[in-house]
Amino acid sequence: MNALTLPDIAAQASRQALPLDWVGMCGIALPVLLDGQRLSAKVDTGVSLDDGEARGIHMSRLYLALEMLEQEHLSPTLLRRVLQSFLNTHEGLSHSAYLKIHTELLLKRPALISPLAGWKTYPVSIEASLKNAMFHVELKIDVPYSSTCPCSAALSRQLIQQQFVDDFANKSLQHADVLAWLGSTKGIVATPHSQRSNAQLQLRLNDYLDDLPLIAAINDAEAALGTAVQTAVKRADEQAFALANGQNLMFCEDAARRLNLALKRTPGINAFHVRVVHAESLHAHDAVAESRWNWEAA
Repeated sequence: MNALTLPDIAAQASRQALPLDWVGMCGIALPVLLDGQRLSAKVDTGVSLDDGEARGIHMSRLYLALEMLEQEHLSPTLLRRVLQSFLNTHEGLSHSAYLKIHTELLLKRPALISPLAGWKTYPVSIEASLKNAMFHVELKIDVPYSSTCPCSAALSRQLIQQQFVDDFANKSLQHADVLAWLGSTKGIVATPHSQRSNAQLQLRLNDYLDDLPLIAAINDAEAALGTAVQTAVKRADEQAFALANGQNLMFCEDAARRLNLALKRTPGINAFHVRVVHAESLHAHDAVAESRWNWEAA
């Protein structure tokens, strides 16, 4: 008895001849290799359907091509090979291929002073496209940090000055008295407000890169801001963190400008869009600033 030929409905002609910009799958669970780590990821993948007469694409072929991501470390070269495989298996149907990988990069970060260290996660998306032989890679990275309001710091200093005048007016100053006053809650009557903040980096990469500059971009961003959130700390580290915040007072505008200057110096980046969000501790709303470089032209 001959086996029946299984029907291929997708190969049938469409009742409405109309090309589609993107057809594929979203949220595919997949392990990926990134910077020496095997990470859990969700992958979106698709191709254009340029043959308007075709009813659909071969989604299983896209799914099977993703196996390459399990076996090799993520790199621009690997991403391009996967995208080319999408197009090779859809010859005559598609001219463009797309791939998005969403994961969390796990980095061990040292404390500021003590020998302690701890792990931090950085949400990362890697987006690649191959359109009419033009290959592009884009990174999206979230970098958390702390920000202390310059206005709040100035107002706090003014209150401390006024308290100093009130406490020492018409008195002879003794070093020990002033030192004790500075260390007391009676003297330091006000403190500036700080908030956990987030830098959302969207980076377009040069086509010639051999590696994805994820860690370099994170390191450059954290160095520019000066107040990266910490993991394991002792009191000495917490004090050093307070000092870092005091020396890096930032409005959201300041943070965006710092990141703009730093990322322009990061090798391999030819355009970016930066968005910083300060989750205000004074207000119930957030303060936001954005900065772009070569973004429209890229």
